[in-house]
Amino acid sequence: MKDKLRLSILLLFSILIFNSCKVKKNKGIEVTEKPNLVIIQTDEHNFRTLGCYREQLSHDQAYVWGEGNNVETPNIDQLADNGMLFTKFYASAPVCSPSRGSMVSGMYPQHTGVPGNDFPMKDEVITYAKVLNDAGYKTGFIGKWHLNGHGKPEWDPERNFGFEDNRYMFNRGHWKKFEDTPTGPKVASVNEKGAPSYSVDGADEFSFATDFLTNKTLDFIKDNKKEPFLIHVSFPDPHGPDKVRAPYDTMYSDMKYEAPVTFNVEKKDAPKWAGPQRKSPIDQSQYFGMVKCIDDNVGRIISYLEENDLTDNTIIVFISDHGDLRAEHHRHNKGNPFEASAKVPFIVSYPAAIKPGSVVNNAFNMVDFAPTVLSFMNQQVPGQMEGIDFSSILKDSKKETDFEDITFSRQASKKTTGWVATITSRYKLVLSPGDKPWLFDLQEDPNELINYFEDAKKQDVVKELAAKMKEYGVKFSDPYLSADTKMANDLKTILK
Repeated sequence: MKDKLRLSILLLFSILIFNSCKVKKNKGIEVTEKPNLVIIQTDEHNFRTLGCYREQLSHDQAYVWGEGNNVETPNIDQLADNGMLFTKFYASAPVCSPSRGSMVSGMYPQHTGVPGNDFPMKDEVITYAKVLNDAGYKTGFIGKWHLNGHGKPEWDPERNFGFEDNRYMFNRGHWKKFEDTPTGPKVASVNEKGAPSYSVDGADEFSFATDFLTNKTLDFIKDNKKEPFLIHVSFPDPHGPDKVRAPYDTMYSDMKYEAPVTFNVEKKDAPKWAGPQRKSPIDQSQYFGMVKCIDDNVGRIISYLEENDLTDNTIIVFISDHGDLRAEHHRHNKGNPFEASAKVPFIVSYPAAIKPGSVVNNAFNMVDFAPTVLSFMNQQVPGQMEGIDFSSILKDSKKETDFEDITFSRQASKKTTGWVATITSRYKLVLSPGDKPWLFDLQEDPNELINYFEDAKKQDVVKELAAKMKEYGVKFSDPYLSADTKMANDLKTILK
């Protein structure tokens, strides 16, 4: 009898332990366990090339290069369907290095040591990777870094800023073909002088940059999947040169591309900080091909996580560093506050804590990335980080109303002057050292062709945005807005 009683007690105890473990597992993904973090970053990516972003736009805005002309991105769209999409996420400065510096540090470009391209980030900067590495995460970075000065390509930079495994990190360049060698990775294409080149000749599904870097990402996950890990893969595409391997190079060559409606803007009607340029390619076939190749490789990463039962405990981020105008406003590339230049595709997928299909329209900034991700992962946010922690929105999109709909972007420059923009989900006030103030109303004029600065009905908006810009300049010590600049005087005039 005693044996039966003892056996019953042991059985009941076992059931209680089993159930408690099940509860802990289900809740632990959100609360106690350390989730993995996979960051997939692209370079110079126009948001209109992503299906999930086109769904947020009017038809005319979704197809600016002609009726039906665009690329399908089912895998990136899947991340949005399973997570949260931000429609108004902006670069702190719409150029590679300063935007990337803000992303990893949570600091504005004037404080990271990277106000423009090719500056080395300050040694004392604490990145989100350093915090996670100190917390026991296996951390790795694969692909384009662009925060170590002029080195090109410069593999495996000595300063890794918390990315413990940076063997496949290269400082800069938009190379198309890589290979492994006994002494480490190298650019597999060379010119007639033997120097690394951007040639795509002979690149295949193993050597083409996007494929090669994805393979290394999958290797990292395979090697570290039994421990909490962070892997940040940074593709050098779809940044120019516009070249992609077969068969992507011909997938979109039959489309009849048209110039965007903003293409024929007159110089006299354009802001001086972004007038029309001579070279503004209308053909998007190679760019679309690069985006399609990226999407297919995102699918490979998603599939590997699913096949290895890692999906439930892995946060997946899809993000770029800035946009690309792709002939809008008769311009190419980036560097100005127009939407296609300054807006960043940003998606976070983590079904354990993020409601699938969520959309956030508040304006946020690259400086907000690091503090938000760290807080969401239950890590301490370093005091030097200047961005907003909006992790509560990731857990509940209704919390969007708890945050002010406003952010800031500035010109990437090696000088002490440049434009500054105050941005909301609807308005954009731009002050610059060489032009009159501009106010854009994205609701009434999504093409950003009209200056509403002197519109009598918009004066309250102008003053409010100017006051916020002044607060930003003081709080974050932006030299563009210091007391002796034209822009500071513009603010005084507006606010008097």
